[in-house]
Amino acid sequence: MDIIKSIEHEQLKDKIPELKVGNTVKVHVRIKEGNKERIQIFEGIIIKVQGGGVNQTFTVRKISYGVGVEKTFLVHSPLVEKVELVRVGRARRARLFYLRNRVGKSAKTKEMVGARIEDKEIVIKEQLEEPAVQEVEETVKETVETTDVKETAEVVETPVVEEEKIENKAE
Repeated sequence: MDIIKSIEHEQLKDKIPELKVGNTVKVHVRIKEGNKERIQIFEGIIIKVQGGGVNQTFTVRKISYGVGVEKTFLVHSPLVEKVELVRVGRARRARLFYLRNRVGKSAKTKEMVGARIEDKEIVIKEQLEEPAVQEVEETVKETVETTDVKETAEVVETPVVEEEKIENKAE
């Protein structure tokens, strides 16, 4: 189990954007066409955020030429370049599936009046991992020295305990 968590931890991005349902965002996605690679922007309303860790996803909906288009993105995917906040929306639900039935202005969420448009990021990995490793190595050396002393003491005591058990069994 530890191995799986360590592999997942390596795949996580250092910083992820703060995603809230109802916000209008621009998602910069890397698209590979043949040998060329370009960045395409997908702008829409976040209708759903789900999962956690490596598998955390968010779904963005937009209306393109009168047709509703929804795309689901992995938060930690290397294909997602960045997520820009365009508008802070006011949503009182965790999932805005009712927007699928609406067209025009009613398909948008109300804007938070006076809300600042800031690209807040959540820090997942900290860069302070190296000093922690050094501290662990020092404690390991200390414990090894103390266990060597205990092991020699246990070797002397162990045969005595075993002889008493054998005598008790014979009676």
